[in-house]
Amino acid sequence: MMPKLLVAAALLLATSHLLADQVVLNNGDRLTGTIVKSDGKDLVLKTDYAGEITIHWDALQGLTSSGPLHIRLKSGQTLVGTVSTTDGKLEFTTPHSGTVEASKADVLSIRNDAEQKAWDKSQHPGLLEGWEGGANVSFALTRGNSETKNLALAFTGTRTGLHDKLALYANTVYATNDAPAAIPSTTANSVQAGIRYDRDITARLFGYVTADFQTDALQSLTLRSVPGAGLGLHAIKNENTTLDLLAGANYTRENYTTFTRNFAAASLGEELMHKVHASTVITQKLYFYPNLNDMGEYRGTFNFGTVTKLNKWLGWQNSFGDIYVTNPPAGKRQNDILLTTGLNFSFTH
Repeated sequence: MMPKLLVAAALLLATSHLLADQVVLNNGDRLTGTIVKSDGKDLVLKTDYAGEITIHWDALQGLTSSGPLHIRLKSGQTLVGTVSTTDGKLEFTTPHSGTVEASKADVLSIRNDAEQKAWDKSQHPGLLEGWEGGANVSFALTRGNSETKNLALAFTGTRTGLHDKLALYANTVYATNDAPAAIPSTTANSVQAGIRYDRDITARLFGYVTADFQTDALQSLTLRSVPGAGLGLHAIKNENTTLDLLAGANYTRENYTTFTRNFAAASLGEELMHKVHASTVITQKLYFYPNLNDMGEYRGTFNFGTVTKLNKWLGWQNSFGDIYVTNPPAGKRQNDILLTTGLNFSFTH
C-alpha cells in the first residue's frame, strides 16, 4: 500500500510540475509558477513559494507556458497561444495562426487571461470607470490684529480610454476681511470650471471640444462662457512627460454687471505634464485667445502647479494662476493672479 501511495504522490508532483509555466534564466536557473504579464521590460511570475516575482526581461533565456497567453508583437500582430523556446527563439503555438516564431526583442507584451481581461476593461471603461484625479483644499484664518479668512478649493478628474480622454476641472477662491468697517469686506470671490473631450485621429493628432466657465465678483464678471473646438498634437507623449499643442476657435460670451459682449476668438495653447520623480508631478498650461472681431483685444491664461505625494492618497499641492484681459470694465485691473498651497486628496476609480 505504501509504495502505491508514494508512486501516486510522485505522479501528482510530476503532473503539477508539467502544468506549471517555466522560466529559464541566463544563468541556468529554472523557476516554475504562472506567467502573469510582461511589458517587454520585466516579466511577472506568480509562484507558490514566493508569491509574485518580477524578472528583468533581459535576464530571461527562455519561457514555456502550459496554457494560452495573449501576446502582442512590435509588428502589430496579436496572438493567443502557448509559448515555448527553441534555439533561443520564442515560439507561439496558436490554433488559428499555427506556430509563430519571434525573438525576445520582438515582444511588446504578454498577459494571461485574467490580466488581458483587466487590460481590455481599462481601455474601454464605462462612463463611471477609469477615473483618476484629486481635490485640493487650502484654508487660512486670522484673528486678533487682523481678522481674515481664505478658502481655496480645486478638483480635477480625468477618464482615459484607448482612443479618447475626458477631463473635468473646477477651482474656487473665497476670501474676506472681517475687520470692522473693512471695505471691501469680500476680497476674493472667483470660480472657474470646465470640461474637455479629446478623441484621437492618429497616434499623435487628436480633435477636441471644450467648454470653460468663470465668474469673478471683484472684476464684476457675472459669467464668462467659452465653448470651443479644435485640433491638438501630442508633441511629446511618454510615461513621464506629455506636451500637447492645441489650436482652434471658440465663441466667448461675457456677462459683466454693467454690460454684455459676445465675440468669436481663436484658441492657441500648450499643456505640459512632467513627472519629476515617482512622487512629484508638475503641470503647466498656457493659452492665448485673440478676439477675431478686434485683433487688439485678447485674453491670456497661465497655470502652473505641483503635487508631491505624501502617501498613496495624500499629497501637498502648490498652484499659480494668472488671467489677463486687455479690456476689463472701467476701473478694474487687467490681471487676476491666484497663488494657493495646501493638501491634495487623490482618487482612482
